[in-house]
Amino acid sequence: MVGEPPEEPSLLASIFISWFPMLLLIGVWIFFMRQMQGGGGKGAMSFGKSKARMLTEDQIKTTFADVAGCDEAKEEVGELVEYLREPSRFQKLGGKIPKGVLMVGPPGTGKTLLAKAIAGEAKVPFFTISGSDFVEMFVGVGASRVRDMFEQAKKAAPCIIFIDEIDAVGRQRGAGLGGGHDEREQTLNQMLVEMDGFEGNEGIIVIAATNRPDVLDPALLRPGRFDRQVVVGLPDVRGREQILKVHMRRVPLAPDIDAAIIARGTPGFSGADLANLVNEAALFAARGNKRVVSMWNSKKRKTNHDGCGTSLHGDDGSAKRVHSIPRSGPRDYRSPGAGTRSGA
Repeated sequence: MVGEPPEEPSLLASIFISWFPMLLLIGVWIFFMRQMQGGGGKGAMSFGKSKARMLTEDQIKTTFADVAGCDEAKEEVGELVEYLREPSRFQKLGGKIPKGVLMVGPPGTGKTLLAKAIAGEAKVPFFTISGSDFVEMFVGVGASRVRDMFEQAKKAAPCIIFIDEIDAVGRQRGAGLGGGHDEREQTLNQMLVEMDGFEGNEGIIVIAATNRPDVLDPALLRPGRFDRQVVVGLPDVRGREQILKVHMRRVPLAPDIDAAIIARGTPGFSGADLANLVNEAALFAARGNKRVVSMWNSKKRKTNHDGCGTSLHGDDGSAKRVHSIPRSGPRDYRSPGAGTRSGA
């Protein structure tokens, strides 16, 4: 028997076999690049895009009627609504719309709610973003996001940009580990330029919120960037009563509910604490298969607040008390006709 030599592959087959792995890798790379660029802003190519969420005037239902317990702050920011509604009335006299408002106050006092109410009253678009959303581990991403956010705001002007917890990006420069060249400081520099740089941003009002104004960069706080500072503090007894009435509108109440008594028994509570108090009362009533939220039918309702507690007790409907335990020590506030005030 005579063996036949193996048949040589054709030239085209040899080229195909040699280049097929490389062509496959190129195809996979092109596929993933297209996915990242057109994947709804979630790919690597969209790092420089702003994460600000835009709410149109039709989506914002919050008004000043939903904000209670901070009458002074509402009066100060109420002028912004007039600026946004009728800017020509102020511009014809040479006035300029404020570029920024810094809201300062403890957590839970309603700074974000107040900013949304301004946009809801003025019927303008509302961009919301957190200060930590700007900064990434890649250098230049934060500055790019700031530029993109203001570009979007220019297209929707007049509008409001709300930056929550601005101290995450607006801390005083020179205190970072990277000296004056770290990513956070580059982001802050870009924000300073956008707010009051060579190019003006007419019709854009920046509202920022923080509970640490002492750590912010002085260049960020000067007039021309944040022209006004509005203090949103803890509500007094009258403010707490107003806040309770706002939140009580959403729950069915028994006739014996008295917001004034609850307000007197909740010193030091913020608006968020009072909202949680009403919600906890509704949960206790639902757990007991009640049809309405009653002040005295519940065995105990309690909420915690930085070392403070408030409980409403009622075993037989006669022991109507509001116990408050503030930081300074326990005190007992009884409702009118139920006894006298006693201290422990």
